[in-house]
Amino acid sequence: MAEAEPERGSMSSLRDVIAARPRVYRYLKPTPLYQYSGLSTLIGAKVWVKHENHLPVGAFKVRGGLNLVAQLSAAERGSGLYTASTGNHGQSIAYAARAHGVHATSAVPQGANPGKVAAMRGLGAEVVFHGEDFDRARVWVTQLAADRGGRYVGPTEEQLIHGVGTYALEIIEDLPQVDVIIVPVGGGSGACATAIVAKSINPRIQVIGVQSAQAPAIQMSWAAGKAVSADMKTIAEGLATRVPFENTQRIMRKYLDDFVLVEDAAIEAAILLLLEHTHNLAEGAGAASLAAAIMLSRKLAGKNVALVLSGGNLSLDQLRRLFERPRTPAAQG
Repeated sequence: MAEAEPERGSMSSLRDVIAARPRVYRYLKPTPLYQYSGLSTLIGAKVWVKHENHLPVGAFKVRGGLNLVAQLSAAERGSGLYTASTGNHGQSIAYAARAHGVHATSAVPQGANPGKVAAMRGLGAEVVFHGEDFDRARVWVTQLAADRGGRYVGPTEEQLIHGVGTYALEIIEDLPQVDVIIVPVGGGSGACATAIVAKSINPRIQVIGVQSAQAPAIQMSWAAGKAVSADMKTIAEGLATRVPFENTQRIMRKYLDDFVLVEDAAIEAAILLLLEHTHNLAEGAGAASLAAAIMLSRKLAGKNVALVLSGGNLSLDQLRRLFERPRTPAAQG
């Protein structure tokens, strides 16, 4: 399958992220970075969790949306925004569009998380169901935006990356001695933003991306150095990308120290561990960083590790199914 279309812009920099801060902080406050003794004992390292689930839409992407919408031209504001999403990106654009008085339309795949769909509509966005997965919804809504003369917003545009990078700055300001940051990867905006910031400030900070083994296209493309498509059957909709994006692949290949795959079963176990040890609800993508830390525990031993809990938008049905399953020894902590 062909690689997803390139997004606007060129290689981002730390300066771009710093410039995004006033646009983001006009509406948001920094999120907490907390250390948890139970997770530290489990992994054998000093473990902190970056709580992006505490943001108003429950996920990190809203930072990028606010940065992008604040910089729209008058014509773009008037023509409206169009995007595709499994939920969190759509919420980000909806939140930012409402803040700036812009109409937003989001295409979502059939079977999208109902809580995320309701949140997008609650923020004033028009939500249209199309296709069986994110990539099909993306292709369709791109054409819709062109037909209507609107502004299509891809999930990995440079201005989104710049806004998202503000959380990475917060991590390093709160924990200057951080050795490793583990970040979930869907389209790659979070991993790119984290890596740009971390490597620009302290090249010795390791940045590790993580994706589901049941949706491995982004990791496989990174490892192969070329576009690779793969089956996508993950329960973590925030990681459910079937084809790579050129700009985020370019940044990740330059900056990421490692990029690992974790099984969906490990992600589900990590959701329960985060609930038990932090009393926070994590969606599948948000829990992937902990699943990766458990898998990499020998390499992380004794280090200062920050896990990005990228989102907490787990549906009640998903949570109920997790509680109904027998817990494995790993999930019991």
